[in-house]
Amino acid sequence: MNIFSFFSLFKKKQKTLKLPDSLLIKKLKEVSKNNGLSIYENITIYHHTQNFFIPLLILDPTRGIYIFEYKEWSYDDLKNATVSKAINQDSSNKSLAYQKTHDFIKQKFNELIHNDGVPIYNYLLMENLNSDEFKHLDNSFKELLPYQKVMFNDSMESDILYKLKETPLPTAPMADEVHIIGNLLVQYLIFSKDKDMNLATAEQIEFIESKTNGLETLSGNAYSGKTSSILLKAILETLRNPELKIIIIEPTILSCDILKQKLLNIIEYAIIEVDITSIEIITPIDLVNKHLSKLKMPQLEIILNINDKLMHKNFNVADLIICDDSNLLSFEFINYLRHIQKNSSLILVNEYSNEDSNYRFDKSFKSTELKVFFKQANQHAKALQLISNILEKNSSKDILVVSDNLSKIKLKDDLEFFIRDEAVLLDSSSNLLSQDLDNLLLCSYSQISSMNSKFVILMDVAEASLNEIEYALNLAEESAYVLYEDESENIKTLKEKND
Repeated sequence: MNIFSFFSLFKKKQKTLKLPDSLLIKKLKEVSKNNGLSIYENITIYHHTQNFFIPLLILDPTRGIYIFEYKEWSYDDLKNATVSKAINQDSSNKSLAYQKTHDFIKQKFNELIHNDGVPIYNYLLMENLNSDEFKHLDNSFKELLPYQKVMFNDSMESDILYKLKETPLPTAPMADEVHIIGNLLVQYLIFSKDKDMNLATAEQIEFIESKTNGLETLSGNAYSGKTSSILLKAILETLRNPELKIIIIEPTILSCDILKQKLLNIIEYAIIEVDITSIEIITPIDLVNKHLSKLKMPQLEIILNINDKLMHKNFNVADLIICDDSNLLSFEFINYLRHIQKNSSLILVNEYSNEDSNYRFDKSFKSTELKVFFKQANQHAKALQLISNILEKNSSKDILVVSDNLSKIKLKDDLEFFIRDEAVLLDSSSNLLSQDLDNLLLCSYSQISSMNSKFVILMDVAEASLNEIEYALNLAEESAYVLYEDESENIKTLKEKND
């Protein structure tokens, strides 16, 4: 069935019409809220090298997708105009784009899930036209734009709901919102560790869609989707402007590799064209070495050190720098980032909810609430006992042990008698391909960025910083065990916070 566009002799300049904060839009939002409908404003669907802007999309979980175009046409604009039929036109002030919108959405669904997806229905938002004025328009308008498909500036909430519910119920079961919207809007699609699909929350969407200006901060607890959101934001910024240069800072080489793999997975799944060279994922040392190279100074190898000269030289390395896990990095490096990005944009991402943060993620994607257990005993013996007990019902890859280097080496030797699989000494300075993470992992507190596991066992907590311990504690999906032999300030503080 063809759905036609029309042209008229309007003399307005063409532009992309975004939704105003009008009474009509507020009524639509209220109808959606009260009837279990999901509303998405001013969205762009990306597919291959193409993109398509939609002012308003509403998902009815029982019927399908409602597509709305917003027009500023008034009765004076329309009263002397007639409608001409056309197909596959771009949306502008002079046309509607229903057919092209339908085709674009169906094409994306077909390439991703090999069917047309869900039923699609089109509506027109007429902010400057009332229902009585519509009756006096040329009959050709009424044929192509039926009264029941137009929301007028005087439409009541009951009228809006009636028009939406006039659409027929589909004969086949519909997919859930995650799979419908997730397949349409890659910028809101979050993959979990086991590659399950999730939709970004309202907080995350606000951050992803925001225009970054200067220094901003993002905070949230573990499993709140911070790292996934900064990746989606980088992708969206690049889709909007391929000329942008974006750098994401990760604390270790391994965490860089993990994020790069996530980036490739999203791009491959969503079938979008992104120049991945415009999104660079590097460590703090990599960034500093770029600056040192520009100044023709010796490169750093293992130890991060900010030379005084770096703090007195400009370095326009990127339009946007996003520093993940900034709370694990030194104040010296964070001050350096602020220095080199003072004329560009910088986002600092940290683990702690801060009232002063520009963006905060409160929701956790954990399936269960974290349980923290404190065990006062010989750490080494207790760790072996815990691991043995956990392995009775779980896999070795479900366990992460965090300790100092001496403890993890000793523990690795003894674990050969307890598990069939190899216990891996995690090396965050090596890349992802050189080590198998599908085993019991032993790592130090300086290596834990981007790691997580079902069970986390913490040792040597007296020697680690409280910042590192709390970060490691929150890596656990289900249970965390804090092992210690003597009471310490760190233990006391942890018990107070997890009482």
